[in-house]
Amino acid sequence: MTVTYEVRARHWAHGWELHIDGVGVTQSRSLADAEEMVRDYITLDLGVKPHSFELIIRPEVGDGLDRDVADVRREIREAEEAQLKAAERSRALVRQLVARGLSGKDTARVLGISPQRVSQLLRARDSTPAPSRPRTKPAT
Repeated sequence: MTVTYEVRARHWAHGWELHIDGVGVTQSRSLADAEEMVRDYITLDLGVKPHSFELIIRPEVGDGLDRDVADVRREIREAEEAQLKAAERSRALVRQLVARGLSGKDTARVLGISPQRVSQLLRARDSTPAPSRPRTKPAT
């Protein structure tokens, strides 16, 4: 069983205070450095390996903004779930329309999407939506 430490990261003028439940407190200049600082602290304080435990870092920005942050994070999660559901339904509907004899172009017009998107939806075999932005080719 892996041990998980919860960390309350409180913003202050010089960075972040990192309150590690049941262990102690350390600091970091940025939230990006918080995990490394906490791992170092726990490793030195408890004598364990740096990656032998899990961390949950919960930022607290104060000034009444923490509720807004939680609300926006929830809304983003809900939007992502809705997008996955819409993509799944889109794939099924495109297949049904094409099976009824509609062309790709007509299917695109009916759904208000591009013919290229219709092609992507027809090619999709799993529940992963096609990327919404163009992919770049890897350097050769």
